[in-house]
Amino acid sequence: MNPQEPYLPPSSGSGDAPSSPPYAQAAASAPAAPHGPSSFERGLEHLTRELLRDRRSERRWRIFFRLSWLALFVFLIYALLLQRGHGTAPTGPHTALVEVRGEIAPEADANAEQLVSALKTAFEDAGAQAVVLRINSPGGSPVQAGIINDEIKRLKAKHKKPVYAVVEEICASGAYYIAVAADEIYVDKASLVGSIGVLMDGFGFAGTMDKLGIERRLLTAGENKGMLDPFSPQNDKHKAYAQAMIDQIHQQFIKAVKDGRGKRLKEAPDTFSGLFWNGEEALRQGLADKFGNLDYVAREVVKAEEVIDYTPKENVAERLAKRFGAAVGAGAARALREMSPIR
Repeated sequence: MNPQEPYLPPSSGSGDAPSSPPYAQAAASAPAAPHGPSSFERGLEHLTRELLRDRRSERRWRIFFRLSWLALFVFLIYALLLQRGHGTAPTGPHTALVEVRGEIAPEADANAEQLVSALKTAFEDAGAQAVVLRINSPGGSPVQAGIINDEIKRLKAKHKKPVYAVVEEICASGAYYIAVAADEIYVDKASLVGSIGVLMDGFGFAGTMDKLGIERRLLTAGENKGMLDPFSPQNDKHKAYAQAMIDQIHQQFIKAVKDGRGKRLKEAPDTFSGLFWNGEEALRQGLADKFGNLDYVAREVVKAEEVIDYTPKENVAERLAKRFGAAVGAGAARALREMSPIR
């Protein structure tokens, strides 16, 4: 071997080409460095796309359901208006009925606005021979009852039509305030009639608060602004004022009864005490006139057996609208907000 020449190991392969050195072979066999996204990045991207697709789908369904509620609400309103618009008034002779049922109050079914509207329609109908108030009510607001009483008297004088009150189970307090505006009052022998009085009730918690160690901190502008506050001790001056006020309302009630019943009323010491009586005793005291129900009055007194009910009544659309109205309105508002391009 020539010391001037480098040593080359013998080739393990055939041919004349020299073999590559070991480090070159290792470098050639190593995998190439990746140039695209890693599997983790691809998985994360896929997961993100799936989440976005789910959110879009969820949002579309949410808007769909809310718009469905909105469409249902619009349909109910349309059905209500359609039903009211296609009502036909009776044309033949008949007895006009207006019901006074339940509590007499601004938000109750028996409220002055609805009953006065029904009375006007009944009186103005040329076919109505008379108006019958069928009453089953424990009373309520003296204001509402007074409005209805005044309106009955006005409509009677204007249209020259008789008005009859027919009592079912109970006609007490504010309900009787309405009944005395009628020309005659018919009762059942077991009906409850009367309760000509006024009350103002409440609770007092001052003693309970003292026992519990609770201090009432009430600030008022005006010395009487905290009058009848249930958490403060009762004030004799305020109590006397409230008593005078309800006494005055009681006198208004008594006057309405005397004006309506006239000489038929057989006044006794308990007549205006707030007591109530059954129908039989009510006849003896002149609080009512005769025994009879609606059919009897229509047939024998009015002489018009057909009874047409003028009482405002909720139809199916109104009931559903009241039940679902708040939820539908809120859903529609959210749907409109989500549909808006400005977020």
